[in-house]
Amino acid sequence: MLTIDQATYDAIVAHAKRDHPDEACGIVAGPEGSDRPERFIEMINAAGSPTFYEFDSTDLLQLYKEMDANDEEPVIVYHSHTATEAYPSRTDIGLAMEPNAHYVLVSTREHGSAQGPVEFRSYRIVDGNVTEEEINIVTTLS
Repeated sequence: MLTIDQATYDAIVAHAKRDHPDEACGIVAGPEGSDRPERFIEMINAAGSPTFYEFDSTDLLQLYKEMDANDEEPVIVYHSHTATEAYPSRTDIGLAMEPNAHYVLVSTREHGSAQGPVEFRSYRIVDGNVTEEEINIVTTLS
């Protein structure tokens, strides 16, 4: 189960809506081994595409150096789908390299950047196997 605070949930949704019609992407880091998504990091989709996301390799390297220095790891790896459901594509599954991370997908297909609900789902992806998990949204992480 993914436990996420309301502010982080809202930040991920806002990023997805703001970048629509292109896919948005980012990471929420937390202390190593804690499973606590604490530090929201909005990334730039280097692909600039409505059907694909790619972290900028220089930015990603810098982020991993920061996380290493802070004893953090990616707790959530997120991106949006702009025209399809919030389910990992074959490409998403192939790119999933963090076995301990929650892979969050936000679909903005229904309302785009306008007000309205989004589809927000979380998965574990390990060795190509996709397992959907429940999401618990809390006021603050305790």
